[in-house]
Amino acid sequence: MIAPQPSEDHRTPGTGGGHDPWSVPAAPPERPRPRWGRDIRTALLVGLPVAVLAGLALGVLWPLLAPRVPVVSNGRAVMLQNSEGQQAIAIDGTFLLAGLAVGAVTGALVFWLRRRRGGIAEVLGLAAGAVAGAFLAWRVGVWLGPEQDLVAHARRVGEGVVFDAPLKLEAKGVLTGLPFGAVGAHLLCTALWAPRTPLPAPGQEFPRWKG
Repeated sequence: MIAPQPSEDHRTPGTGGGHDPWSVPAAPPERPRPRWGRDIRTALLVGLPVAVLAGLALGVLWPLLAPRVPVVSNGRAVMLQNSEGQQAIAIDGTFLLAGLAVGAVTGALVFWLRRRRGGIAEVLGLAAGAVAGAFLAWRVGVWLGPEQDLVAHARRVGEGVVFDAPLKLEAKGVLTGLPFGAVGAHLLCTALWAPRTPLPAPGQEFPRWKG
């Protein structure tokens, strides 16, 4: 009598033929460990130049574009020449718009200079540097603007003489213009021109099985 031969559906895994759907999949490859030292160095390499260069550029640009607030002294106090003027609001708006413009140029330059080595550390360094640059621009612009000692200036020019009040920011939220412009421009450039990793064609990769 001839013994019955086992069918293909009962073949033992690893003895040839098709794979066994009940076999244990191979362990996933180990993920590379984060390199904190390299990421911190990258963030500093991007953030420090952004803080200095963008901050100085905005700090010089703001006093040139911002309107002046005319004030006058009556010998006892210093008051606005036009109590209904909107120059103080325009000063804040000028800082915000100039910050967005300088930030957009800064973000685009950082992308083009480091587009082959981009990463999350670069974006974080850009954002931190832009925040620091906004505060630097604020102080530089106040220093380059009209004299800050209002009382001494009024005494020097005399009673009834119109002069410019010092620059100051009433709404501190406009400091976000520079970082928003920088990060927004960088992300936009990344979405449009960054190199992309090719995805595998569907159906070309199969699960790995032990045996």
